[in-house]
Amino acid sequence: MELPILIFTAIAVMVTITIISLTRPNRGLKLPPGPPGWPIVGNLFQVAGSGKPFFQYFRELMPIYGPIITLKMGTRTMIILSQADLVHEALIEKGQVFATRPAENPTRGVFSCNKFTVNAALYGPVWRSLRKNMVQNALSATKLRTFKDVRMTAMDKLVDRLKTEAEANDGAVWVLRNARYAVFCILLSMCFGVEMDEKTVEEIDDMMKTVLITLDPRLDDYLPLLKPLFSKQRKRAMEVRQQQIATLVPFIEQRRAALRDPGSDPTAAEFSYLDTLFDLTVEGRKDPPTNPEIVTLCSEFINGGTDTTATAIEWAIARFIENPSIQSRLYEEIKSVVGERKVDEKDIEKMVYLNAVVKELLRRHPPTYFSLTHSVIENAKLAGYDIPKGTNVEIYLPGIGEDPKLWANPDRFDPDRFLTGGETADITGVTGVKMIPFGVGRRICPGLSMATVHVSLMIARMVQEFEWQSWPEKSKVDFGEKLEFTVVMKNSLRATIVPRV
Repeated sequence: MELPILIFTAIAVMVTITIISLTRPNRGLKLPPGPPGWPIVGNLFQVAGSGKPFFQYFRELMPIYGPIITLKMGTRTMIILSQADLVHEALIEKGQVFATRPAENPTRGVFSCNKFTVNAALYGPVWRSLRKNMVQNALSATKLRTFKDVRMTAMDKLVDRLKTEAEANDGAVWVLRNARYAVFCILLSMCFGVEMDEKTVEEIDDMMKTVLITLDPRLDDYLPLLKPLFSKQRKRAMEVRQQQIATLVPFIEQRRAALRDPGSDPTAAEFSYLDTLFDLTVEGRKDPPTNPEIVTLCSEFINGGTDTTATAIEWAIARFIENPSIQSRLYEEIKSVVGERKVDEKDIEKMVYLNAVVKELLRRHPPTYFSLTHSVIENAKLAGYDIPKGTNVEIYLPGIGEDPKLWANPDRFDPDRFLTGGETADITGVTGVKMIPFGVGRRICPGLSMATVHVSLMIARMVQEFEWQSWPEKSKVDFGEKLEFTVVMKNSLRATIVPRV
């Protein structure tokens, strides 16, 4: 685009947005406090130009403006909550009003088939149909048990991968990479019900990562009139979407063929999440999901549980290395419950200390800084402030899990707080909001039960098989963090493993 056209476009955009800003319906409302913004763009360029990750920028605002803060991000109004009582009021007491999702940017809409997913759907019949199907037909306790062998096989492969890598590297292994591969394999099997070799798994994984990168926010998401300046990025997004469809549709058709002719594919599993999608009845629609919609739903199922679980495992191993007594105590509990055999899923239900470790892990290291964005279906009130219809409502999770008013020594990683310390926390939020790693209320993560099983089982097997030590020897663990798809360690954790005798 030539320079004069760029200048003309910029001027036109600024004039148009000025008119919008002067007539916007939020004028005169009592919004929560927040930093003063610039004309037209609000706080958008302040955030983008700060040179800091958004979570860090927000952390610095909390001591100034309190637990409920407004940011004007171009044409969007963002209200961020970081206190338990505010989240309880919004998502529990007024749950229906705060249960929808905001308008979606065009790029993300391409990948979600215009909000045809459990996480992205507006509060209404489509969301109810998709969520009911996922919970009842794929993630219920009964259905989860049907995938027990898949998980046990993946755990055996994880142990073998770790041993092989350690033998080639003087005992050193990369934690996140191996944990991520294991849980990705589990979710692929649960989703598609077909057997895949390692090369295929890695190809699908690379494609999924490319999709997630493509979905990173851009300036035109907040200032839509800047779209002419981002045509190359939009074209690239369409190319990635076609790649995603081309990669996954063959597995969809392979499973469809196996269901039509039972016994024709000896590697096919008896059941998969995909089976529930072929003839899914969605309220308000006559036809079942199309292949692109099935691709979207399968991608949601796989992506939703991969990085969140793998990240939790990395933080857990880091905490075990930092505090060997926690690891030793956990190992002793495992031995007392299972003896010499491999840990089984039924065993983890009996491990009181393991459950405390997992709960403390989710409190101290929730998978993300912010839960999935909520929005209000009508004008609402929260803590005496106006929340206009369509506002983006964000929940800052560490503000709750690290609140000294709710937790004794909140910065300390201490599983005993749930045992001898007498502290309690319901991660579903039903009995009160103290930690919400999976969200809370009507839009709570449907994969909560699956995620806790995967995290608990992986930790138990990894501690049962190996003693985890620092690498290099006697080095300190760096608990710095950064945001990728989830909150990961700033320096990916490499550890030394010693096989148990």
